[in-house]
Amino acid sequence: MDGTQTHNVQCEENPPPYYSVVKPNEPPPSYVDIQALPSAPAIIPFYIHHHLPQIPAPHTPQPVIAPTARVQPDLPRSSLVVTRSKKARCYGGSGGFLLILVVIGLAIWLGVHYSALLASKGSEVDNCPSSAVGCDGHRDCKRGSDESHCVRFGAGNELQVMTSNSGHFLPVCSAGWNRSLADQICQQLGFRVSYQYGSLTSTSSSFLSVSDQSTENIQGRLKVTSTCPGQQTASLLCSDCGHPHTSSRIVGGNVAALGQWPWQASLHFKGSHTCGGSLVAQDFILTAAHCFPKDSASRQVPSNWRVYLGVVSQYLLPLPYSVEQITLHELYNSHTNDYDIAILKLSLPANLSSTVQPVCLPAFDQTVSVDTQCWTSGFGATFEGAGFGSSKLMEVAVNIIDSSVCNGAEVYNGRITQNMLCAGDLNGGSDSCQGDSGGPLVCQESDGRWYLTGVTSWGVGCGRKNSPGIYSNVHSLLTWIHSKMEQERP
Repeated sequence: MDGTQTHNVQCEENPPPYYSVVKPNEPPPSYVDIQALPSAPAIIPFYIHHHLPQIPAPHTPQPVIAPTARVQPDLPRSSLVVTRSKKARCYGGSGGFLLILVVIGLAIWLGVHYSALLASKGSEVDNCPSSAVGCDGHRDCKRGSDESHCVRFGAGNELQVMTSNSGHFLPVCSAGWNRSLADQICQQLGFRVSYQYGSLTSTSSSFLSVSDQSTENIQGRLKVTSTCPGQQTASLLCSDCGHPHTSSRIVGGNVAALGQWPWQASLHFKGSHTCGGSLVAQDFILTAAHCFPKDSASRQVPSNWRVYLGVVSQYLLPLPYSVEQITLHELYNSHTNDYDIAILKLSLPANLSSTVQPVCLPAFDQTVSVDTQCWTSGFGATFEGAGFGSSKLMEVAVNIIDSSVCNGAEVYNGRITQNMLCAGDLNGGSDSCQGDSGGPLVCQESDGRWYLTGVTSWGVGCGRKNSPGIYSNVHSLLTWIHSKMEQERP
């Protein structure tokens, strides 16, 4: 982001493994005492794609600025890890000590094994009978996957529903529309209540109208009709999303102000900032699947994670939220980083305020044009080779790059799938960096709201020429996101 570049490297056929510096089963090194941060000009961040070395933390975990580490050439966007060190106590002689270790080890194994099974519940393939009928309002599959892909939003937040009778999505006539119905639909989709509902003029020749039938899901209450008074169809917004309370920004990267990116989450693993995330509803955080590698069972245990919201400094952490459920995309590939997306369900709903607000999810037909200026944010490293991430929330403007360009021989040579987005600068300089896996890439639309366009995933180095950042494409993964929110709704 400051234009500094490093020597380019040859890309391997597939993105390298997530762990490169710190193996998942190795204990962290001892933590150095935190000193007060010296006053210094704002640091401009850009991302590295290798795992930052672990740093032991004090009682309140805080990252610090430290000497640089050796750069790994071609790695996915990894994470700043700050871990707590604990002193061990000895009881009795060596025999008793060994017995205690065996008991503790067994208890830990059972806890991790059982908890990991619970955590992976959301990633299992649903069990559906052969007689299951999709979108009929009746849950046939064990996890409800037959009814979790039946509602979507179009331009202007137009509500569109698919029923078993229609076979495809149709707008819903606004006649008979009310607050109770709006709340029911938003709750079905994983939100607490509705925020705003209204109507708009549709050009459709077929509609869905509300019947008097009472069902848990909206698709069970709708019937196909060819008429709709005034062609007026229902529009619905389930949350007041994408509206930060401050908007001053500097292109090229800078320290973010409090409330500027109110959906930004800091995900802590065992007391350490490990990944970023985005609040998309009061109960749900969207992040990257590679933050929870399958070869590290403890990272898939919800109780090992805490979520901090409304944070712009790792030195000023509010009370955290616990994680109830971790759901990874079933098709996530750790070798190619395809389908690199995960959703966390919080144990309690987030308390919304001027500094904690959800980001908007895009409509099904909402895409971002090439060269659109968007923004990414996080607590990642501030320059390539940095040993530690930033203690302050950083922001940087990046431009959307055509995937065909990113798949060129001089860039990523065919490694970009339809589930990925390229953003940055092919000349180098503006990029995301190490420490912000799972963080947001957001773009502002004409309605003034900010929409989650990408999830920080992987890349080569920080700000290198022909090595822009790669983000999971939220638009192509939207159906999965909505279905998981619906299946795990509070």
